[in-house]
Amino acid sequence: MNGMSVRVRVLAVLGVAVVLAVVATLYIQGAAARTPSSDGAAAAAGPVTLDAAPVLLTVTDRHVATVSTSDPSGPRTVSGVECVRAYAAGGTGICLQPATPWTYRMVVLDRTLTPVRSADIPGLPNRARVSASGRLVAWTTFVGGDSYNSGGFSTRTGILDTRDGTMVASLEEFTASRDGVVVKAADRNFWGVTFAADDNTFYATMSTGGHRYLMKGDLAARSLHTVADNVECPSLSPDGTRIAFKHAIDGDPTRGWRLSVLDLGTLAVTPLAETASVDDQPAWLSGDTIGYTLRQGDGRPDVWSVPASGGGAPRLLVPGAESPAALDGVTARTNG
Repeated sequence: MNGMSVRVRVLAVLGVAVVLAVVATLYIQGAAARTPSSDGAAAAAGPVTLDAAPVLLTVTDRHVATVSTSDPSGPRTVSGVECVRAYAAGGTGICLQPATPWTYRMVVLDRTLTPVRSADIPGLPNRARVSASGRLVAWTTFVGGDSYNSGGFSTRTGILDTRDGTMVASLEEFTASRDGVVVKAADRNFWGVTFAADDNTFYATMSTGGHRYLMKGDLAARSLHTVADNVECPSLSPDGTRIAFKHAIDGDPTRGWRLSVLDLGTLAVTPLAETASVDDQPAWLSGDTIGYTLRQGDGRPDVWSVPASGGGAPRLLVPGAESPAALDGVTARTNG
């Protein structure tokens, strides 16, 4: 029986490694594709600030860009700040950008997109978030070489308090519990942080033993505990009552992901009208609209939106862009 248990655990860990390797490969392919500005409205170089609301911040041609929320498919302003992933809130931006041809760094930006702090990060940039106040920033990267997955890809997720400079290099430093039992497995992975309004509570995904869980974290206590199963890349609604997320179809990431919304009070899940597989951390563009990135067959990204109610239909919002963030929390609503 012990031999069988060990075999099951090994197979589960190998399964997670394969999935992460596939996801990382697809991400690398997508990140390598340049998005021509001709895919949509003309893009013009110019000053971009985090005070210019109401606008939707995106990454266009690997540079931070903004577009009016009243005409999201219209002309956009592209800055000189190069980012693979970006996000902004509360007058603070985070940019994951190349440091050298082979390495990346996390850069904190002020309201004028001026770098105010940076840190080298391991691996390939994947997710980025900022708390509503602008105090906390978080990032996730793909890394390779962990002994437990035979050199396959895993993740690293860090958090920085921009006010006092406290940095968490990896959420693996925190105590994580599942159903009240501390999880000490070597294959723990965390990704996709989203912050609550108190700048202490946060949510993230934990993967272990082939399962993915929504975790609720306490930054001060350096702890996390499970909330729900099969929840990835959470995004907390502006009122703090719902989580937009992607979940593996039938629990199998190789079959793709479905965007959904979780009610934190009842844990009821509402699938959204987008039926394409979305490998992204969704963003709340308003209290009733979800934004996300979909990549075309050649890897080129577009920003789409869909109602958070589960009704309506997906809408192409910003062609040739990714990493959406509504700087004022409001953007154009979807039809329906």
